[in-house]
Amino acid sequence: MARPRIITLLRYDAPVPRPKTHDDALRGRLLERAGELLSTEGPGALSLRRLAADVNTSTTAVYSLFGGKPALLNAVYEEAFRRFGERIATVPQTDDPVEDLVQIGLAYRESALADPQFYLVMFSKVVPNFEPSDETKEAAVQTFLPVVRDVGRAVESGVFTREPPPEQIALAMWGTVHGLVSLELNGNLPPGVEIAPVYERALRAQADGWRVA
Repeated sequence: MARPRIITLLRYDAPVPRPKTHDDALRGRLLERAGELLSTEGPGALSLRRLAADVNTSTTAVYSLFGGKPALLNAVYEEAFRRFGERIATVPQTDDPVEDLVQIGLAYRESALADPQFYLVMFSKVVPNFEPSDETKEAAVQTFLPVVRDVGRAVESGVFTREPPPEQIALAMWGTVHGLVSLELNGNLPPGVEIAPVYERALRAQADGWRVA
């Protein structure tokens, strides 16, 4: 009698995919650190080698995610205005445009304090001769438009004066906010003087100055 044949089936497991190391989390850490280096030490401190070392990754990862230093710089600008724009966009639009302007001013400061590493990048020529992409420039313009919009609403409702034009009123209000926040973040306030207790009052005083007499 023939012995039965025993067939052994070999089981091959599917290969385990390698973990993705060049992901959005790493990209975010690189942008954070790049912003810190630019805003605290200047553009000379931002080398791809140092950036990679500071974030405990490789220069290969930096090149893989950004393609090079110019693209990295643009990504820093882009991320800065993205975060800033998102915070401004969280301010709800109500039937009171003047109050909306005050709330935008408060959101401006909150954004600056939350991401100080990006503030100087957004509002100064921290990297001489560097020009962000047209898309990033447009994103920067978009952050100012809610102020122009709400000033226009205040003018149309008869609350704000019609002269000067809304864009100039918006610029004056934007400049007040920018000046106070810049002094605070750069440590240029007079000794012993804090802006936080009077910041909102300053916003409201600026808005009241444009009301129809």
